[in-house]
Amino acid sequence: MQRVGPLAPRDLVECARCGSVVRANKRNSLGRTAAFSLAALMFYWPANVYPILTMDLYGVRSENTIFQGAASLFEHGQRLVAIIVILASIVIPLLKLLGLFYLVVTTRLRSTRRRIARTWIYRAVDVIGPWAMLDVFLLSILVSLVKLGELATVQPGPGLYAFTAVVVLTILASTSFDPAQIWEMPEERA
Repeated sequence: MQRVGPLAPRDLVECARCGSVVRANKRNSLGRTAAFSLAALMFYWPANVYPILTMDLYGVRSENTIFQGAASLFEHGQRLVAIIVILASIVIPLLKLLGLFYLVVTTRLRSTRRRIARTWIYRAVDVIGPWAMLDVFLLSILVSLVKLGELATVQPGPGLYAFTAVVVLTILASTSFDPAQIWEMPEERA
């Protein structure tokens, strides 16, 4: 066991035995995570309200949001795919952002309560992170399937730009959070 005291920004602590990094202090971790999470939450609403793609097929124009696309999949018998789209595109990103924001607020308030629960929340955010990327994969498949040359035109809608911002900002928020700060004693943080 190796005790680690307070670290200055960009400091890191190596194991006394093997030399591997035990802890690296991320500069302004809480501020950056809060900023990225809040920005992603601001883009979350437009990402789910505005159309993701605009498709023109034989002169018929259609615009669909993520939810409308999932509802259409559900109506056409693709219930499992619809559930995966709803979870990966709407539910998981929201839970991830709310979890990160909760971790930032409780850590910033120097709370010593429910540290184990907060550690589990961080682990859950870390585990569900790749699942939030599933929707990007699904959208890329959809675009590649719909590329019908002369027959159809697919254009990105405003929701796609907001959705991309949510994905990028969520990744930045989760990578900038330093989970070791959950366990720091209040007097260790200045």
